Amino acid sequence: MRQFTYERAATPAAAADAVANHENAKFIAGGTNLLDLMKLEIETPAHLVDINHLGLDTIEATPEGGLRIGALVRNTDLAANRTVMEHYPVLSRALVAGASGQLRNKATTAGNLLQRTRCPYFYDTAQPCNKRVPGSGCSALGGFSRNLAIVGVSNACIAQHPSDMAVAMRLLDAVVEVASADGKTKHIPIADLHRPPGDTPHVETVLQKGDMITSVILPKPLGGRHIYRKVRDRASYAFATVSVAAVIQQDGSGRFAFGGIAPKPWRVESAEKAHASDAKRLTDAVLADARPTEENRFKVALLERTVASVLTSRTL
Repeated sequence: MRQFTYERAATPAAAADAVANHENAKFIAGGTNLLDLMKLEIETPAHLVDINHLGLDTIEATPEGGLRIGALVRNTDLAANRTVMEHYPVLSRALVAGASGQLRNKATTAGNLLQRTRCPYFYDTAQPCNKRVPGSGCSALGGFSRNLAIVGVSNACIAQHPSDMAVAMRLLDAVVEVASADGKTKHIPIADLHRPPGDTPHVETVLQKGDMITSVILPKPLGGRHIYRKVRDRASYAFATVSVAAVIQQDGSGRFAFGGIAPKPWRVESAEKAHASDAKRLTDAVLADARPTEENRFKVALLERTVASVLTSRTL
C-alpha cells in the first residue's frame, strides 16, 4: 500500500476544491471499488477526501414529481425505499441484482455510477491496458474477451461497464447533479455522463477534475411494467454477461437499456421506438455497430433471447 494523506470534507464545495487543487486526489465514500484498486496499485491517489459526512444521503421528492437521490445513499437503502419500489421498481430490481448484500450496504449511488471496469486485463498489472496505462495497448483484443463489450468499443479498448444500477438509471433518463470546484452546479443527463473509449479509454466520464456528484435526479414515474433481467455465470454476486432493463406500456410501446455489452449503459432510443415488440429487430438495431470477438460473439444471440424473455414477462 502506498502512503497517502487524508482529510474529511465539511461541505461539498470544500470537497470539490480539495480534489481540484491536489495533484492526485480522489473522493472516497463507500470505497467498495477504490480501495480494491488501491490495494492492487491500479489506483494510486496521494490524497483521499472523505465525503461521507456531507449529508448527501437522503431521498426526496422533487417539485416536478420525480425523485432526488443523494450521492451517498447506500445501494441497500435505495433498493428498499418505498417510493423506488412502487414507482421505479426496475431500479430496485437492478440494485438487488448487483453485488452482495454486504457490498450493497456500503456502496453509494455516485460510486456505483463511477465504478471502473472488471476487465481482467485492467486488473492484471503485468498486462498492457490502455485504461490503466494510456498508450500501452489493449490485451483484451487478442486475449480472453468472453465477458467484454461488443458494441461502442474501439481499437483501444473493449472493456465493459459493470454497473447494474447505471443501466436502470439510463432507462429512466436520470440526470446527474454535480458540484464543481468553481462553486457552480452542473446537471448532466446520464446518457452523456460516460464517454465512449475512442483513443482515450482512461477518460471514462465527462466529469472534470474536482467535479463531485451530489445527487441523481429521476423524472416523474413512467408507469408500465418494469423488468430487469440479468444473465450471468452464477446465480448471485456476478457481473452481467448481458442484462436488459425495460419499461413496457399497455399499448406495447417500451424503452430498453442494456448492460454487459458496452463500455457504458447502452440505450438506442430509435431502435426501441421502431421495434419495441420485436426482439430480433430490436436487438439487430441496438447492435447495428457491434464488433464482437470470437469469444463473445455469443452475446448477440444471448441478448436477443433475453429481450424476447423480457417481452413475454408478466412482471409488474
